[in-house]
Amino acid sequence: MTEKILIYNANIYQSEGWLTPGFLQIVDGKYKTVQSGNPTNEMLGSVEQVIDANGMAVLPGLVNGHSHFSQSFMRGLAGGRPLLRWLKELIWPLQSSFSAEEMYLASLLGLAENLRGGVTFVVDHHKITHSRQHTEAVMRAVEQIGLRCTIARAWSDRGNNPEDGNAILDEMEHWYSLTKPGSKVNFASGPLTPWRATAELLQKTHEQAVRHGSFTHIHVSETDEEVQMTLSESGVRPVTWLNQLGILDENSHIVHAVWVEENEIDLLAEKNALVVHCPVSNAVLGSGIAPIGKMLKKGVRIRLGTDGSASNDTQDCIENMKMSICLARAGFQDAASLTNDQALRIALSDRTIAVGEVADLMMIKLDTLRSAPVHDLTSAITLCAHSEDVDTVLVAGEILMRNGNLTTIDEENLIKECNSALKSLKRRAGID
Repeated sequence: MTEKILIYNANIYQSEGWLTPGFLQIVDGKYKTVQSGNPTNEMLGSVEQVIDANGMAVLPGLVNGHSHFSQSFMRGLAGGRPLLRWLKELIWPLQSSFSAEEMYLASLLGLAENLRGGVTFVVDHHKITHSRQHTEAVMRAVEQIGLRCTIARAWSDRGNNPEDGNAILDEMEHWYSLTKPGSKVNFASGPLTPWRATAELLQKTHEQAVRHGSFTHIHVSETDEEVQMTLSESGVRPVTWLNQLGILDENSHIVHAVWVEENEIDLLAEKNALVVHCPVSNAVLGSGIAPIGKMLKKGVRIRLGTDGSASNDTQDCIENMKMSICLARAGFQDAASLTNDQALRIALSDRTIAVGEVADLMMIKLDTLRSAPVHDLTSAITLCAHSEDVDTVLVAGEILMRNGNLTTIDEENLIKECNSALKSLKRRAGID
């Protein structure tokens, strides 16, 4: 249930600059007024809730462009292993043992952590697809938490435990049919990697996704080893191969893109594909540093993602933003490789607070030991703030967190349930 809300005494982010101080009104889930200065007494009396944002910044909610909710039960397991060994020894055995109820709890945990960190929209590359009940469990968790979420249903029709292509297409048709106009939950095609998908099914699932107004979300060129696998089979690098198949376009989410060459960056820009950059995960797994600076100069669209908690090992999108800046600058010895303003725009997916826009926002405290005194608001958020500084989060004008307290779940009880469920899961997976 949305209220008429007025937030005042705030530092309000807009794409053209900050309003300091500023105020905004939210009516029917959208911004009715966004102005500098202070509200009138008449405005204050016309709303059901007034929020004083003194010492805070008010921004659009962060976007987490790539996660795996199941991995909320797999934190701290990277243990110095490279990607493929880590998958085979730990992640795949755990994934194969998940019950639908464990999927529900892991999703709640991942969603709650995203919410606590100021995220209002997240893409879950959903890997636990043993049954439709497992995917329904994710939907149930998303609806309970109240965030916006695209569930990119993962699939592979090559390699270990391949699925039947027609069965994948039929199931995707079912999920797309559930998406309603204005829904906070929708679906996308999530092929795991180029080397675990056939060309024919990649083309069919992409055409299907586009027909339903959705997209393809796929891990690409995360490690050099994976690049070599595609090269040995097709004779070309992964981005080039996807382009040859006709599925590299504005409806393609290219996740990681660490090991891409100049001509591939040109293709990404030319085809208007979206690159999802996962700096923390790439660093934890030792996969490498994506050439984000080069991509930006060539006009590639970029979004930030945390990746799953097994390789990050959190869902902290504010930490992720700082890491993107640090890696871009250190990796290429260029302090201008990624500016603070660019990093913030990417983290917000180029959204702003403006009249008529949907009121998905976060309020973050800057009067803290980490951030004060504030010389520059953008720098304070990208380099100083932490996720625990997020005070309030709204989605479509509905308050999902206020004064640091989640409003849609019992956080303490959820943690107890997850701890108990994990013990059983590890025993069944044989890694107790």
